[in-house]
Amino acid sequence: MSNNIIDYSENYISYIFYHISKRIEELKLRKVGEKMEKVSLVRCEDYEYEKVKEAVLQSFCNLGGIEKYIQRGDRVLLKVNLLMKKKPEEAATTHPIFVRALAEILMEHGAQVIIGDSPGGPFHEKQLRGVYRVCGMEEVAEKTGAQLNYDTGQVEVKDDTLKLLKNLTVIKVLQDVDKVISVSKLKTHGMALFTGAVKNMFGIIPGLLKVEYHFKMSNIVDFSDVLVDICKYANPILSFMDGIVGMEGDGPSAGTPRKIGAVIASTSPYHLDVAASSIIGLDPREVPTIQRSMERNICKGNLEDIEFVGGKIEDFRVKKYKVPKIRSVNFFHGRLPRFLERPMHRLLQPRPVFLHDQCSGCGDCQESCPPKTITMIHHRPVVNLEHCIRCFCCQELCPQKAVKIHRPWLLHRLVQW
Repeated sequence: MSNNIIDYSENYISYIFYHISKRIEELKLRKVGEKMEKVSLVRCEDYEYEKVKEAVLQSFCNLGGIEKYIQRGDRVLLKVNLLMKKKPEEAATTHPIFVRALAEILMEHGAQVIIGDSPGGPFHEKQLRGVYRVCGMEEVAEKTGAQLNYDTGQVEVKDDTLKLLKNLTVIKVLQDVDKVISVSKLKTHGMALFTGAVKNMFGIIPGLLKVEYHFKMSNIVDFSDVLVDICKYANPILSFMDGIVGMEGDGPSAGTPRKIGAVIASTSPYHLDVAASSIIGLDPREVPTIQRSMERNICKGNLEDIEFVGGKIEDFRVKKYKVPKIRSVNFFHGRLPRFLERPMHRLLQPRPVFLHDQCSGCGDCQESCPPKTITMIHHRPVVNLEHCIRCFCCQELCPQKAVKIHRPWLLHRLVQW
């Protein structure tokens, strides 16, 4: 028994020393003079306007000052997250007070500010007006003099540096501005686990074209690569995240508000997401967009490679933040005959479930379904699970929160096992 204990202790010590030496080697490999990416963390407990404005100003100071990024006369697009018609207190969209503070600061420094997004669903002026009104952006424009984007034009662009999509169709306003600032909302996500600064840039894809991207890239790895491609093309000069109140649970639209008390900012949307996902208790390396950016050497995914300014990340972490449970795991890969592996895998996959007592019969789920597997029967949705790609656009865009993601009991047991 004593020999076993000694062997175990020696193995454990060897294990610790191996990982310490590995980390030392990683640090040695860092180029001399290579700068760590900065992420600003500023405490802000609520949406009182003066407090939010002060926190945004402090964020600019932490990153070197606004003059480093904005010149007088710059046309700046604030790419906000306006997923759908949701009131600010529902925490599904970037809060208007946050956007107002940022717009006002930029305009005080001589910038021309345009606020815009391409929400889920059709991309036309009537849709935009409804979203801007409900989400509080009309009031922001009235109080600051910033413009709201009503241009629903789209342009084809080519970028050979991208990985999966060399050609993109983007909203026209992107080409009419000098600079882009991502203004995201900290939320969970049923498919992507977490939605932040990188995924926010998916909103430069016009309306229902986003559905096509989901369908063409139904695999989460490929879809995450596309999100990284889109963010890389948009190339926001700065990324701000409204983490004052985030969304936990069934994000990005059907979750519940959760106070976090953070204004997060960085020149790197990828490193901002590493910080934000860590704050809510996720391992950043489990977030698909961060995984892909790591694989492509855009981001290392380690907190140790980030220089936090303004505050310590330990002071911002939120306990017991509700995050989506595991989405899809193929436990049988390589363990069963192929003719059994696929049906068993599909049996374990999460699936959308429609709550007919909450459903209004609007048909938004049918319209937004990439593979068109949802049909309306007697004004109620029915899904063909055989062809469902598990993108959960139906859950994301349901205005009544009438779609839940069912995760099989056996899947929970296998994860625990």
